[in-house]
Amino acid sequence: MKMKQSPWVLHYDGSSCNGCDIEVLASLTPRYDLERFGIINTGDPKHADVFLITGGINFQNRMVVQQLYSQMPDPKVVVAVGICACDGGIFKDCYNILGGVDKVIPVDVYVPGCAARPESIIDGVIKALDVLEKKKERMKQGLPPEEKGWAIANIRDGKALAAQEARIAAQLAAEDAAKAAKYKALEEEWKNEQ
Repeated sequence: MKMKQSPWVLHYDGSSCNGCDIEVLASLTPRYDLERFGIINTGDPKHADVFLITGGINFQNRMVVQQLYSQMPDPKVVVAVGICACDGGIFKDCYNILGGVDKVIPVDVYVPGCAARPESIIDGVIKALDVLEKKKERMKQGLPPEEKGWAIANIRDGKALAAQEARIAAQLAAEDAAKAAKYKALEEEWKNEQ
């Protein structure tokens, strides 16, 4: 594997039990030493090349995951670590769990396990780096980094999820408008008292 730069990894805990998070941290320790490949763990999505997610996606964190993904520069790869991140795991039938990471963003590498072992995580990140190099080559040729288009409407239950997001956005807009009207009324009342 030939790398021209040191990739940076952004780690996000979706809704995991922290078993996979502990294993991700173990992969960074001197015993397993993920950093020997030049990989740096960062907290800034604007500098990250690899998005490493543990835990399933629920209704509260789906927009956060999408926002973090959109802030990462192209090319970027996503690694789903643990069975919960892959497909929802034992929690996928819960009322608030949408499922795996691929319900809201495209996933390039899946690392199953409960909890995923550090060796598996390192192997998944190395595979992700190969995918990252392929995406860089595509961009050099003037092509989009993804070979096929990915849209939330294309996944199973994607239309229902998009409709729900539209309802939530409309509700937030109505709440903001109500707050603005309330503040304006309070401001006018305050001016009249002066």
